[in-house]
Amino acid sequence: MRTPTDRTVRIIPFQHSYSTGGVKTPLLSRWREKLERMKVIDWIEMFIPCLRWIRTYNWREYLQPDLVSGVTVGIMLVPQSMSYAKLAGLQPIYGLYTGLVPIFVYSVFGSSRQLAVGPVALVSLLVSNVLGNFDSSGELYTELAILLSLMVGILECTMGLLRLGWLIRFISHSVISGFTTASAVVIALSQAKYFLGYSVERSSEIIPLVKSIISGADQFSWPPFVMGFTILAIMLIMKHLGKTRKSLRFLRAAGPLTAVVLGTTIVKIFHPSSISLVGNIPQGLPSFSIPKEFRHVKSLISTTFLITGVAILESVGIAKALAAKNGYELDSNQELFGLGVANIFGSFFSAYPATGSFSRSAVNHESGAKTGLSGIIMGLIICSALLFMTPLFEYIPQCALAAIVVSAVIGLVDYEEAMFLWRVDKKDFFLWTVTCATTLFFGIEIGVLVGVGFSLAFVIHESANPHVAVLGRLPGTTVYRNIQQYPEAYTYNGIVIVRIDAPIYFANTSFIKDRLREFEITVDQYTSRRGPEVERISFVILEMAPVTYADSSAVQALKELYQEYKSRNIQIAIANPNQDVFLTLSKSGFIDLVGKEWCFVRVHDAVQVCLQYVQTSTPSPKTPHLSLHNSTSFSERLNERMNRKEELTAAEMESGEREQILSGDADPIMQPLLARKYHK
Repeated sequence: MRTPTDRTVRIIPFQHSYSTGGVKTPLLSRWREKLERMKVIDWIEMFIPCLRWIRTYNWREYLQPDLVSGVTVGIMLVPQSMSYAKLAGLQPIYGLYTGLVPIFVYSVFGSSRQLAVGPVALVSLLVSNVLGNFDSSGELYTELAILLSLMVGILECTMGLLRLGWLIRFISHSVISGFTTASAVVIALSQAKYFLGYSVERSSEIIPLVKSIISGADQFSWPPFVMGFTILAIMLIMKHLGKTRKSLRFLRAAGPLTAVVLGTTIVKIFHPSSISLVGNIPQGLPSFSIPKEFRHVKSLISTTFLITGVAILESVGIAKALAAKNGYELDSNQELFGLGVANIFGSFFSAYPATGSFSRSAVNHESGAKTGLSGIIMGLIICSALLFMTPLFEYIPQCALAAIVVSAVIGLVDYEEAMFLWRVDKKDFFLWTVTCATTLFFGIEIGVLVGVGFSLAFVIHESANPHVAVLGRLPGTTVYRNIQQYPEAYTYNGIVIVRIDAPIYFANTSFIKDRLREFEITVDQYTSRRGPEVERISFVILEMAPVTYADSSAVQALKELYQEYKSRNIQIAIANPNQDVFLTLSKSGFIDLVGKEWCFVRVHDAVQVCLQYVQTSTPSPKTPHLSLHNSTSFSERLNERMNRKEELTAAEMESGEREQILSGDADPIMQPLLARKYHK
């Protein structure tokens, strides 16, 4: 081997410690620092978040908007609660119970100031689905729905306290969108019996519903159909006007109340015998009772997890969006804990599972709600309805409540999301389509499982097949980028520069090794090359800045790769590993195997060293002959130049010519640049 060039290569010293001692866990350090900063009032507010807005409540500015928004959404909540209870297969009174206690409890323990908690259509459908094998008119059905509320509350509290809300991130937004779209279709079809005037089979699958609707067509009745669709049309018009015109925003919230008043008025005047009514509703507040029927807990577990997932993805997502719009921070795990406490207390007062409503929360925000006081106002309206208004509810037509449900779920049909995904990401469109189709044709549980399964499969595939790029030097700079993304970038003969854009662990080591072998052969096809003509690859430089983690399997794979390269006289160089990865490699002995002198701060430093050894015939390189300059000496020399009032141009700084300027020598092999005309 010829002696490398005598030119001194100036590189930035590699600063990572070679100590194998333990390092602090960043997560634990952050938690310790946070706990040390917390005062007594912070601890109290963490468990009772309502104190945050109570302590700073501005009566002059906040009271009026809170009252207006609370009354508006409260009026909207009364008919919706009864409608959603019917959707869940329960008596309307249980919808009112679900809108009473949970909303008071959430106002104390919840951290969102605009989220409207109570019964929602999707959760009601899930309750109806899991209890479909039981007689909805029996007491057992009601007891199981209340027990489900307790189970959901316990799970939500547990996940909130253990800060496990992040687990749900593995379910992509496209899966949730496809699921809610299919659920909205199923919910709408399940309400068809109130419009058509005859019984329709209870099912969460579209085919049995459609068959049942068609088979009973000979029993069709015109009065409920005309009344139901007339009320639905009026509600949709009011919702549209409320969304598009600010001066008519109140119409959006007034839609459900209008439906109830209009339907009740028609019944009172014309007394149509073919239109079914809500019937008698017990008057008074719910009494305290412990949920029963614990022997059925096992059959409710899957739906418990599903409802909790909906709460995290939808309710917490809505709450965080509203918090950002209103200028305050929200902890998703604390929010989950607040929802859990609300469901636990609700189960003691005959409520079925409650969560945040998208439509009511949006109305609450648009009405100007500032604090949780608006939620307390909503609860008081429900309380008043239970105490004084239940005799009036007896004459509400069932088709009016069905129209309220259909009007609410129409907004869940997210076809715009499907069109967006088709344009932007075919993979996510596939997830949306598969989840939607399986939910429609095979039921809710299967639809969610298939959607989540495909989501996790995509995550695993992406993780096991990470992006690995060959880097080239951008002309006129010391910057190295993906040669496929930047075709003008060039590489050097005998050197392959590879960037691994993912953590290295047991699942992707084989893929990374295969890609590295492939790049030895195919890199010549992608880019123009510089430097001496050589017959083969002598150096492989691994840019490890994006590698955030490496496990024992990764270390073993790198060792095998090193031995394989060594047998072919190829030297590995490592550029810019982070401290955790570097310590892992150091503890395993890989750094000693490769040589500490082959670890660099920049890819450009590694390239400069490797270029010294690239000759027409290149045996195995030995320890590089380097003269390192530290940052202090470099700064001193730079300051000396600045003191002489000689300025470095931007092109000089970018291209790496500062070493040449300071040292007074220039080597076209060490610092190959494009002609000066390329410097702007």
